[in-house]
Amino acid sequence: MPNPVAYMMLMLWPLVCVALFARLPVRQAIIWGILGGYLILPPVAEFDLPLIPSMNKDSIASAATFLGCVLIARQKVSIWSRVWPVRLLLLAFVLCAIPTVLTNREPLIFEVMAGSEPIRFITNYVPGLGLRDILSIMIGQVIVLLPFLLGRAHLSDEAGLRAIVFALAAAGLVYSLPSLFEITFAPVINIFVYGFFQHDFNQMIREGGFRPIVFLPHGLWLAFFMATALISAAALTRASRDESRVRWGLATVYLALVLNACKSLAALMYGVMLVPVVLFLRRNTAVRLALIIALLAISYPALRNLGLIPLDAILEKAASVSAERAQSLEFRFTNEELLLERAHAKPWFGWGGWGRNLVLDPETGMIVTIPDGAWIIVFGTFGWLGYIAQMGLLSAPIIMASLYLRKAKPEEISGFVPPIVLILAATMTDMLLNATLTPFTWLCAGAVLGYFERQLYPDWDRHRRSLFGAGPAIGGKTRSKLRKTAI
Repeated sequence: MPNPVAYMMLMLWPLVCVALFARLPVRQAIIWGILGGYLILPPVAEFDLPLIPSMNKDSIASAATFLGCVLIARQKVSIWSRVWPVRLLLLAFVLCAIPTVLTNREPLIFEVMAGSEPIRFITNYVPGLGLRDILSIMIGQVIVLLPFLLGRAHLSDEAGLRAIVFALAAAGLVYSLPSLFEITFAPVINIFVYGFFQHDFNQMIREGGFRPIVFLPHGLWLAFFMATALISAAALTRASRDESRVRWGLATVYLALVLNACKSLAALMYGVMLVPVVLFLRRNTAVRLALIIALLAISYPALRNLGLIPLDAILEKAASVSAERAQSLEFRFTNEELLLERAHAKPWFGWGGWGRNLVLDPETGMIVTIPDGAWIIVFGTFGWLGYIAQMGLLSAPIIMASLYLRKAKPEEISGFVPPIVLILAATMTDMLLNATLTPFTWLCAGAVLGYFERQLYPDWDRHRRSLFGAGPAIGGKTRSKLRKTAI
C-alpha cells in the first residue's frame, strides 16, 4: 500500500504546477507539469472521489497543468479544432460515454446451483451502468484530452516542438541515473520513497539482472520512455551544430546503452529502427514511414478479426530470440483472444467500466483475463466508436503532416516534426502490446496537430488573438465570416 508520502506528493503537485507557471515560460511550465508528474509522482496511488474518475498521477498532472495555464498564467486554451475530422473525433472521444452507458444498463449476476434440489446462489454481482456514469466517464475523457489541448494551443510552433524534444532528451538523461542504480542493484526506489512496489517484482528480473522501473507503472514503460529519449537526443544531434552536435551525439550513444540495459526487446527495436531514420533520412521520408506504422497499428484489430496476423510465426520468431519473451508474448496473445471474443458481444460501443469488458468466471465473477494492450482495453470498454476516436486523434497529426508534405517542400516544415511523429507512431504500435499511452503522448499529438493547423490557416492566429482581446474588437458578423473562412 502507498505510504503517506505518496498521497502527499499527489496533493502537492498542483502547488508545484503553480510554482512552475509563476517562474517559467508557459511552454516550459506545461511540459514539466505533465512530464514531471509522469516521471516523479507515485504510480497506482489514487484518490477515489465521488462523481469523477479516480485521480491518479496522470489525471492530477493533466488537470493541475491545465488549471495552472488558465488561472495562473492567464493563457487561453482553444478547444475547437480548425479541422473538421478532428472535431468529429474529439466529439466522439468525449460523447462515446453516452451510447456505452445506455447499452450497458443491465447488471452482471453470477450464480451457482447447489443442494439436493438445486437452488441458485448468487456469488457475485457487477452493477449496470447508470446515468451518473455518463458524467463520470465524460469528465474522465475530458481530463485525458487536456494535454492534447495544451499542446495544440501553446506548443504548436517551432520553439514549442523543439522544447518537447529537448525535454524528452533531458529527462531521459536525468532519469537514466536512478535507472542505472536499479539495473545495478534492484528496482527498489519506489519502495524506499513511496513504501510499496508497483508491480510483480519477478517481472523486473530478466537475463540474470534487473529491469529498472523507478516511479513508472512497469519496466516496459521505463524502457519505452528511454526509447523516446533516445530518438529525441538523435533529433537534437541532427539539428545542432559544432560543439552542441558532439555533446548530443555522445548523449545519443549513452542513451542507447541505457536503453539496451533496460532489457526490453520491443523498446530496443524502436530505438534501433527509428534512430537512423531521424539521423539520416529526409523529413518527408520519416513522416511517410511514421504514417505507414500508424496505419498498421490502427488496422490491427481488423486484421486480428480476419485472422491475418501470423501469430504462430511471430511466436516462433520470438522463441528464436528468447524463450522467456516468447512465453510472455504467448500469454498476451491468449488473453487478447479471450478479450476479443468478449468484445465481439458488444462491438460498437463496448461494455463500459467496472471490469465489464474483462472475461469473468461464470460462477464466481472473478477476473480470469489480464488486459495488456491499450487497444484491447479501449476496444472492449468503448467499442469501435471509442477505439476509432482515440486512435484517430493520435494519428491525425501524422496524417496531416503527410498530406501537408505532398504540396510543400520538406524544408518548409520544422525539423522536429519527424521525430515527434515517429514517437507517436511507435507509441501506437506499442499500445498493441502495452498500455503505454501517457499524458505526454497526448501533449505531443496536440502540438504537432496545432503546428499543421497553423500552416494550413496562417491568418487564424491573428484573428483569434483579436477575438480574445489582444487586438481590436470584432463584431459578430465579422467573427462569423472569419470562422467560415478558416473552416
